Amino acid sequence: MIVFDLQCTGGQHRFEGWFASSRDYAQQQERGLVTCPVCGSDDVVKAVMAPAVGRKGNQAPAMPTAAPAQSAAPGGAAAPKTAPAAPPPLPPEAVAMLRAVALAQAEAIKSSTWVGDSFAQDARAMHYGDKDVAPIHGQATPEEARDLLDEGIAIAPLLIPVAPPGEVN
Repeated sequence: MIVFDLQCTGGQHRFEGWFASSRDYAQQQERGLVTCPVCGSDDVVKAVMAPAVGRKGNQAPAMPTAAPAQSAAPGGAAAPKTAPAAPPPLPPEAVAMLRAVALAQAEAIKSSTWVGDSFAQDARAMHYGDKDVAPIHGQATPEEARDLLDEGIAIAPLLIPVAPPGEVN
């Protein structure tokens, strides 16, 4: 299962959606099955969300320095803690911009070939004429990317992360 933060573009309502996989979300989105539970709009997009990163297995949980005082509810029970406030929704302009960037990148990748870790070698071979020039995308270390740029080889980072083929939910 995968959880996405979703947002309708009309009313700017944010909500969670649970899907079997990223592909399942895309298929439901294409069929108009993903709708806002508040206003019913089917114009829904993925909202920007912070990753849930757990602590390492070899790290101990942080110990609180001082316990905050809790007010007692009637009957001597501790009052329930309040949930943290949800982040404010993104402005419509930001949502539109992120959507446009994601669509432009997706279109560019359709005509590009995934070369994985051999990106630097393939880009260099094309630049020096050892290989036919073709659009490619893959992975390079920061050092490899700097070396390519120093050699005058035009490269650009992808603005939105791309999962290698076969590694998508």
